[in-house]
Amino acid sequence: MHTEDILAANGVGLWRWDNTAGVITLDAAAARLLGLPPEETVLTESALRSRFHALDYAELANVAALAIAEGTIAEALQRVVAPDGTVLRIVRNRLALAGQTLMGPDPGQSNFVLYGLLTEAPWPARSPGAGQDVAEVPLEAYPVEITSEGPPGASTPAVQSPATQLPAATEWRHSREAFLLDVGRALAEAQTTQEVLRVVAQMSLPGLTPSSLVIYGVKGDRLTPIGYYGPDVDRQQAFGETTLESDYPGSVAVRTGRAVYLPSPDDYRRRFPAVWPLVEGYGRRAWAYLPLIVGGRTIGAWLLAFDTPVAFTPDERHLLVPVARMLAQALSRVYVQESKRELADSLQRTMRPAHRTAVPGMTVVSRYLPVGGGLQVGGDWYDVIPLPSGRTALVIGDVQGHDVRAAGVMTQLRIALRAYAAEGHRPDAVLTRANRFLAGMETGDLPEPGSGHEGVDAEDDHRFATCLYVEADPDGALDIARAGHPDPAIRLADGAVLTCSVTAGPPLGIVGDADYPITRVALGRGETLLMCTDGLVEAGGLDYDAGWERLRKVLGEYEGSPEDLADTLIRAMHGAPARHMTGTGHGMEPRAGGREDDIALLLLSREDGAPEARPRPLARRLVMSVSQSEQVRIADARHQLRELLFDWAVEDQVEGAVLLLSELLTNALVHTEWDATLSAELEGEPGSRRLRVEVADSSDELPHMRHPGELASRGRGLLLLEMLAHSWGVEPRGVGKSIWFELHEADEGAGA
Repeated sequence: MHTEDILAANGVGLWRWDNTAGVITLDAAAARLLGLPPEETVLTESALRSRFHALDYAELANVAALAIAEGTIAEALQRVVAPDGTVLRIVRNRLALAGQTLMGPDPGQSNFVLYGLLTEAPWPARSPGAGQDVAEVPLEAYPVEITSEGPPGASTPAVQSPATQLPAATEWRHSREAFLLDVGRALAEAQTTQEVLRVVAQMSLPGLTPSSLVIYGVKGDRLTPIGYYGPDVDRQQAFGETTLESDYPGSVAVRTGRAVYLPSPDDYRRRFPAVWPLVEGYGRRAWAYLPLIVGGRTIGAWLLAFDTPVAFTPDERHLLVPVARMLAQALSRVYVQESKRELADSLQRTMRPAHRTAVPGMTVVSRYLPVGGGLQVGGDWYDVIPLPSGRTALVIGDVQGHDVRAAGVMTQLRIALRAYAAEGHRPDAVLTRANRFLAGMETGDLPEPGSGHEGVDAEDDHRFATCLYVEADPDGALDIARAGHPDPAIRLADGAVLTCSVTAGPPLGIVGDADYPITRVALGRGETLLMCTDGLVEAGGLDYDAGWERLRKVLGEYEGSPEDLADTLIRAMHGAPARHMTGTGHGMEPRAGGREDDIALLLLSREDGAPEARPRPLARRLVMSVSQSEQVRIADARHQLRELLFDWAVEDQVEGAVLLLSELLTNALVHTEWDATLSAELEGEPGSRRLRVEVADSSDELPHMRHPGELASRGRGLLLLEMLAHSWGVEPRGVGKSIWFELHEADEGAGA
């Protein structure tokens, strides 16, 4: 007699659930129990669903998940309903895994084969109330025992009778679902391993109260505790590191991928006699070891120890299994994030100077904040380079992009710049050579057409870089070359902030033969040069102009040390200063998250010197040159003069000074063949200050007063000087001449 005949003779139906094909095969006895003709039948999953009460079919998925995850025989009661919804009978459904899962222990996502045995169960001890259909009676009202059997050799949990506690079963089920939602949300929000461990330590399992928890991670061939919570924190011999091949229950759970439940000390002693002496002294009475599985790979184990025996019923197991899954997913996710952060930290440490370079008579302060999110590797960098001449070079730059390639290009470019500077080249030559280096490197890196790298867009893959290179002398002379980078700014001794207009060449790596002229700037005592990347300025969705206005206000109003000034700027633009990293090798602070661009910042501050040795300082001074080939810099000169006079009392005088400056510079460039040099000095107490502006050129030809007609377009420069300036003049020099004018603040005479 075949097995099927024996089962049928005893009223047991056999069915097979093949999730891959999406069909359920019933033998004749199973078909009869489900209200179908007593013959072998093949149903779709939707057809099977129609044979069960809706709530019971939903519970079938939970029972199937338990059978798959633990490799056990799981059991549940289910109501078989007719098409009109009336209950035909109650069946006991016992499920066992017959095929290997291919994706995971979730019936909705796995490929599996389950075998089931159906037997008819008795009707409820009480009848439905008046007017109540039997389908409306909760399944918990039926006095049928629900059990779960483990694999051979495992202990059988104590049987629970629903009749003793079923009034609270439905409420428990709802609390379980709410608990899983809360835990899932908390684990999804955790960003570090410690946050994940804290969530696990603080959660309250419905119906289960473990006295201690241990989370293990797999490291090579060993199982290592990574988190422990409980009263025995000072004596953890039983929770120490062990091999995966040992007889420790956690190792068994990792090796087999199945949970190990030990409902009582007798079970522990019988199944793991070698380990029992180590745990006996802790006084625990029940244990659960659940594997932490992600994508078919076991990354650790989760131990729950209890002070009282625990039956580990199917409901309790079905609570622990999804929590273990969520815990494994969270740990795997934060492992990846922390690995990325560790890689980013290592890369960023190599991208900044390892030691602070001293600049005689000056103070250098640096800050770096990486971009938030992702691998957090950007293309911003800075460097401070001692030069053979005794001067010091300060470099700041930004490579396009925020990925590993940007970091790699930046590292090579930084090394090249340092090498060219160490050879003793001037700033223009350093940037010219770096530009050729980057252009050649990028051309060589681009994939050739037809090379099989069609997935890489050559134009998108090309990287360029902006750069600002400053060569500083201890006496305050700064020679600056700029490659598409934002202009530096100077904070004067009295708090005024001037944009330092530097002649710019194109970004590095775009035009192979580009030129980068040098602009000389004088940094006075008590003044500070600010160099930064655009990430500092473009904060919170502000455009560059609005961000610069905010930055300029903070820079001008601050009184304090350069170190504190750097932190104040970071705080004002991007949040708390504790989120930055310095390049001095003293460690790194936590990162700021969610920023779209990384930040590099350099401050060069010239010391005041001893008061008795300090000459009477000019309140403010502006010096710049305008060459014949750069007549567009006349607009820069007008802008800088306005910045110099930002707090001048009479606005009309400011406009008059800007007009006179424009006339003098234009005349010097149009009527001569020489470059022009602008010098503007502002001194005195606010409200009674004197402005003196000089424009010098190398031509010996002196200007002459003219009387142009109404329609004349030339010859008005000296007339404007006569009308708007309080005083003016022309001074011949050894080579060339200088034309100057002066304005007195709040004077109601000329220029008012």
